Amino acid sequence: MQVFKFGGASVKDANGVKNIASLLQKVGYKNTLIVVSAMGKTTNALELVIKNYFENKTELQSALQEVKKYHNEILLDLFANENHQVFKKVTGFFNELNQFLETNKSPDYNFVYDQIIGYGELISTLIVSECLNAIGLKNNWIDVREHIKTDSYYRRANVNWEETQQLITTNFNKSILNITQGFLGSDANNFTTTLGREGSDYTAAIFAYCLNADNVTIWKDVPGVLNADPRYFENAQLLNQISYREAIELAFYGASVIHPKTLQPLQGKEIPLYVKSFLNPEAPGTRIGKNITLDPMVPCFIVKKNQVLISLSSLDFSYIVEENISEIFNLLHLYKMKVDVIQNSAISFSVCVDNIYNNLDKLLHHLKAKFKVTCHENVSLYTIRHYTQGAINQIEEGKTVLLKQLTQETVQVVSK
Repeated sequence: MQVFKFGGASVKDANGVKNIASLLQKVGYKNTLIVVSAMGKTTNALELVIKNYFENKTELQSALQEVKKYHNEILLDLFANENHQVFKKVTGFFNELNQFLETNKSPDYNFVYDQIIGYGELISTLIVSECLNAIGLKNNWIDVREHIKTDSYYRRANVNWEETQQLITTNFNKSILNITQGFLGSDANNFTTTLGREGSDYTAAIFAYCLNADNVTIWKDVPGVLNADPRYFENAQLLNQISYREAIELAFYGASVIHPKTLQPLQGKEIPLYVKSFLNPEAPGTRIGKNITLDPMVPCFIVKKNQVLISLSSLDFSYIVEENISEIFNLLHLYKMKVDVIQNSAISFSVCVDNIYNNLDKLLHHLKAKFKVTCHENVSLYTIRHYTQGAINQIEEGKTVLLKQLTQETVQVVSK
């Protein structure tokens, strides 16, 4: 059993879908599960639909029409016969989405987000499945929401492993090619939930764990795991192999090539993870496994943009002690802030956070009641694993350093 995951870039157009078919014919697809993300920038386009639903109803149908048009162009490129059943099925999904927009009564943004955003994955997997069937690669389309069960923490749901394991073990036919959606699950009331942005990698790992797969391959538009994001750093190098532990460290610090939750289930059963290029599928890529030394041993750079640095100090110059820190963390938890860096001294405490849920103003209002607060928005957090002084100099050059923290293997710098 093997699990393949294809991201949005691999299915951004008709040629991308055809390339998946070609790739499967090259590398084999026996006893394979394929997990597919939404096509191209569909998730971003559906986020605009959601924004208009709450803020600008007059533009709602226009935004939705753009999503329909994009997928219809791909369909027309893939299927010569406009009477093919796939057109009717895709229209069915858009009708479902429209019905939700017309009948929903919930004012909860996170709930509405999850009910709408998942149509990107449902439609993309349907198109891929029908395309593969049309050229003789017979497969079974699976609604992942019937297999992965979660709690109701919308936009970052937690997996109910016991129920998920039972559903996958009971309902899954390993002997055929299966295609399903990444990123999605469902709660106890069968409402759609999502596993967090980039959660399709995690979906692949969940299935691999429950099916005792031999390996997982994440197919991307890069040759494998690089030591830096080529969008932000020049001369990025391919890492031939890394350990689970190193990959988990990189993911924790924000390396975008691997979802932070992906590696734990794979490590639990020692299932190797490969990251390969869908443009060059026969190249070796990167292997992630147990007790593997980083090769080559080079500094690994990670950058997270649009962070918030909050610095606190006591109003009366008293020490910031355990009681204060406990209260601060309770507030960070209450307002759903993802903490990336912590630094404290006798009378000050600094934290770099990701304001995913847009609760910053509420948090600051609460903190200012007890602390002197300084806040820097839109800062960048740089992390270097296995740093050298030259690597540190590279990221600090021309920037204002607001916070710097070094441990034996990692340096983190917050800068403007």
